[in-house]
Amino acid sequence: MKDLLQQRAEHVLNTNFKDEGEFTIPCENLYPFQWFWDSGLIAIGFAHYDMQKAEKEIKTLLKAQWHNGFIPHIIFHTETDSYFPGADFHRSNLHPDASSEHKSTGMTQPPVTGFVLKEMYRISENKKSTLEFIASQIDNVFDNHNYFYKNRDPQNEGLVYIYHNWESGTDNSPIWDDIWDTMNPPEYDFERRDTTHVDPEQRPSKREYDHYLHIIEIAKKHNYSDEKIAELSPFLVQDPLFNAMLIKSNESLIELYELIGGNEDKIEQLKKWQEKSITSFNDKLFDEELGAYVHYDLRNERPLRYLSSSSFSPLFANIPDSEKAETMVKVMMEKFGSDAQYLCASFDPTSDRFNPKKYWRGPVWINLNWMLYKGLKQNGFDTIAKRVKEDTIEIIENNGFFEYFDSRKEMHKDNNAGYGGNNFSWTAALLLDLLKE
Repeated sequence: MKDLLQQRAEHVLNTNFKDEGEFTIPCENLYPFQWFWDSGLIAIGFAHYDMQKAEKEIKTLLKAQWHNGFIPHIIFHTETDSYFPGADFHRSNLHPDASSEHKSTGMTQPPVTGFVLKEMYRISENKKSTLEFIASQIDNVFDNHNYFYKNRDPQNEGLVYIYHNWESGTDNSPIWDDIWDTMNPPEYDFERRDTTHVDPEQRPSKREYDHYLHIIEIAKKHNYSDEKIAELSPFLVQDPLFNAMLIKSNESLIELYELIGGNEDKIEQLKKWQEKSITSFNDKLFDEELGAYVHYDLRNERPLRYLSSSSFSPLFANIPDSEKAETMVKVMMEKFGSDAQYLCASFDPTSDRFNPKKYWRGPVWINLNWMLYKGLKQNGFDTIAKRVKEDTIEIIENNGFFEYFDSRKEMHKDNNAGYGGNNFSWTAALLLDLLKE
């Protein structure tokens, strides 16, 4: 069964890889372009059996990097009207530092590339060759981190903000509901494409999309200026998942630069970022009463006190001390770990906002499970890590390579609890890594 699952996973990745563009789409129809954090996680899967494709994935992503170090969340390599909002809506060329060759969005996604390069090196059977590739790309990733600390940290805390919910990666999380309550965007007239490919019950609502588009229109009005966004965007959040990915990638860049040799100035800078970031992360984002990390609404200067899978992602980045880690895992198991649930729902199953079918409002996502598995193992929670791994393999085995899955075990009886896009690339890629573990 393991060999068959592995073959099926490789087939998904090979089918979604676009030879002419040298990148992988997340899945057919629903997501026809290159996505930032998808590409990084996809490269981890490719590294297990086709390092050349893994390297192409990263290289193609970094070719679209802006001159200021920014990496956009979608790169529109091809022309298609099957996705909204597309390149003509986003108009990345409004920013003076945007790539002139690659159309893209003017927002980003969790910065996974640093730790992805480290994972590629870990997996590689030809470490000399892989390190040479990493050496050719790593400065671009450093520049991306420099962009964040220079442009997205207005209070100089070592915590960077996101200005759009799409930058979080957890697009329609119930956490954002409190921010939507502070906004009253106009009703936009547009034709969505996602609901023609997927059941609308599994996707964000039309009114949610009005909020999403309104934030982009504000950014566009000011040519995607970071200063103006920090001043005017109604959505300005310090996200524990986003910042944990940045901190994990800092850690990986330090290790990789040390392997490459030289670059003492960059290593020193990364260590300074780490010290400030981890201190602020623990001081500001850890909620003692909830026993886990939460988001912080920088626009309205208030914590957003909800538990989600993002609350536990700092385990992966070695952010909590042993006492905090113990507390977090206890909370996770009490709230998310009942025998009736697969680990780990994307939002608190005990909350009245929990919806186990609707995108990031409750389903299980493989990318967060993969990070959680690694984080639990790193912190010595081997038994729970094993459960996360076994749950992950079981739900893919039973349902296929979907984008996300119902967290309620009872819904898996008919092997029909996979939602969103099918033959989803990072589901296949990260399953490969778990199977090879």
